[in-house]
Amino acid sequence: MTTSAQPKEISEKVDLWLRMYRQMVAIRQFEGQVNELYTRALMPGLAHLYIGEEAVAVGVCESLKLTDYITSTHRGHGHCLAKGASPDRMFAELLGKEAGYCKGKGGSMHIADPATGNLGANAIVCGSAGIATGAAFSAQRLGNGRVAVCFFGEGALGQGVLYEEMNLAQLFKLPVIYVCENNLYTEYTHYSETTAGDILMRATAFGLDAASVDGQDVRAVHGIAQRLVDRARHGDGPGFLLCNTYRYHGHHVGDINREYYRSKAEEQKWKTERDPITNFGKWLIDEKITDAAALDQVQVELEAEMKKAVAFAIAAAYPSVDEVEQDVYA
Repeated sequence: MTTSAQPKEISEKVDLWLRMYRQMVAIRQFEGQVNELYTRALMPGLAHLYIGEEAVAVGVCESLKLTDYITSTHRGHGHCLAKGASPDRMFAELLGKEAGYCKGKGGSMHIADPATGNLGANAIVCGSAGIATGAAFSAQRLGNGRVAVCFFGEGALGQGVLYEEMNLAQLFKLPVIYVCENNLYTEYTHYSETTAGDILMRATAFGLDAASVDGQDVRAVHGIAQRLVDRARHGDGPGFLLCNTYRYHGHHVGDINREYYRSKAEEQKWKTERDPITNFGKWLIDEKITDAAALDQVQVELEAEMKKAVAFAIAAAYPSVDEVEQDVYA
């Protein structure tokens, strides 16, 4: 490992990289179990898997403090886990159990965990833009130094609320980062058929500090996210981060035959050449930060952890019928 940094800085970097690798593997293992729960007919409804996009959630959330905020999307399990959510309570929520983060009433697309700064996933496309911007406004007025991150897919670029919020954020210099996860497909349609012009120019038109990054490279994502977060935290205004990424599975777990809108060859190319976990693992080994055996052990440990979390969720109780009218706000 070649570097001019001091020993303490090197140690902190190594800890960060190993933590990011483990977190990405945890997300993938979690989502693998979600897919299995669906195929075994143990999970009600549908879930939208985050497999392939792990570097975005991890790279961004590792630049945040526990007290910072995030808002998420219908494809939000990765964001929740990267921000600190516990897999057992996540699975419980997916199965509609009382032990879940929302007492089983939110399900896959509405998980929230205020204790880790997660203000909630949202099934409405770009539905959380106002929440994240409002949280940033609150942080600014309270002077607590917190930053908000709003995750959304490229489909949100067709929603007017996003531009209203970016305009407001720039006018007030709010500490908010808008993170666009462009996984190329707006449900079943390539984004080039729905999104005109240059995506970054949509943000720079409002004066936001905007950047594009390879969303499959967790170190690159983290580096730019850290700069934008630090800038926002110090009062220099909002940022916009375009992460170019790819979802390996369908739009949701039931979207199995996808060849009518994208080829198997395309999927295979991303999996074999652009996989964020595989490529980061190779880099860690090449830099002699760790070895293959240690990375294999991470996989084994997390697979066991996820199976234990699933067992907890399956055994957990459903909420009482008496609670049907509690925690209902709309």
